[in-house]
Amino acid sequence: MTLIILAGPAGVGKGTLVRWILDNNDGFSLSVSATTRSPRPGEIDGVHYNFVDKAKFEQLIADNQLLEWANVHGDNYYGTLLNELTRAESEDLHLLLEIDLQGARQVMQRAPEAITLFIQPPSFEVLESRLRERATETESQIQTRLITARAEIAAAKEFDYELINDDLAQTGKDILKIVSESERKKC
Repeated sequence: MTLIILAGPAGVGKGTLVRWILDNNDGFSLSVSATTRSPRPGEIDGVHYNFVDKAKFEQLIADNQLLEWANVHGDNYYGTLLNELTRAESEDLHLLLEIDLQGARQVMQRAPEAITLFIQPPSFEVLESRLRERATETESQIQTRLITARAEIAAAKEFDYELINDDLAQTGKDILKIVSESERKKC
């Protein structure tokens, strides 16, 4: 099992890349994060997120049951359950973590062997356009995400690889190639 971190600003296409990888290669699994936020319409507990209350999440922190976690915008906790690694290892699958910069930094410290990929937008203007086109945030939320994106992009050099997501299939193939080459180096 190889642990693969996909990080990058909101709207860069991390989720779309993950779906492309899962649809085009059977050797991968997505880590299902835990969160204290309420489910959005259509989200299924255990599929999109593991939805837990604040007390349960804080108990997971106290019991050291999270690979990484963060309190996002002071509102909700998000984190990666350690049992996701155990599950992927038992199923002999590479585990994709689609996480923010804060979480990625924690995983890099706890699992330095992880492959770290920072997904860049083709341009900042394209990123803003993608955020607006998905129509899931208010104007205030979009502005907050854009401010956060600038800080995240400034930290891209902390990652093993930077990929520009301007062609979904090509970027997905590039990720598969990086993982494959990493596996060959381990042998």
